[in-house]
Amino acid sequence: MPDLEFVLSICLGVGLAAACGFRVFVPLLGISSAALAGHVDLASGFDWVGTWPAFACFLTATILEIAAYYVPWIDNALDSIATPAAVIAGTVVTASVITDLSPLTQWTLAVIAGGGTAGLIQSGTVALRGASTLSTGGTANFLVATAELIASICTTLLAILLPVFCVGLVFVAGGLLLMRTRRTPAAALAAK
Repeated sequence: MPDLEFVLSICLGVGLAAACGFRVFVPLLGISSAALAGHVDLASGFDWVGTWPAFACFLTATILEIAAYYVPWIDNALDSIATPAAVIAGTVVTASVITDLSPLTQWTLAVIAGGGTAGLIQSGTVALRGASTLSTGGTANFLVATAELIASICTTLLAILLPVFCVGLVFVAGGLLLMRTRRTPAAALAAK
């Protein structure tokens, strides 16, 4: 039977990975802040995440990413880069918090649980932004960008403070997002 610390680390990793699906750098900034504050223990080899230079890099990247999503049409172009980046970030952030496992098990869990979760959430947000662009010509994309930013910040905070609760919400919200994005493109095409 897995111990509580292991379960919490998996939940933390999956929660942070989900946040990577909304914004790539917000959860990396969050885990760096939490590590600097001593709230989170990082896995072996990931101590660099909890350093001031890493924090400064994540802060700069977060600001640039947030700003770019508020520029019309660049937001859609950014999604083509953000999708693989979200999967990679979800994998890395999950691996960084899973401790006391062999590297093979750590990275296998990180790729499947972390990368998969980030990819699923990112795919849903790409579809949602695409539907918004099709139906409004991109004029409502700032609302999508704001919702994604809020979701990323809230998910990051919940993952760090209440990891088990966060994972439950991630599964519920992910399912709702998938159902919504499956209906939205069809509804937009039917309206034309």
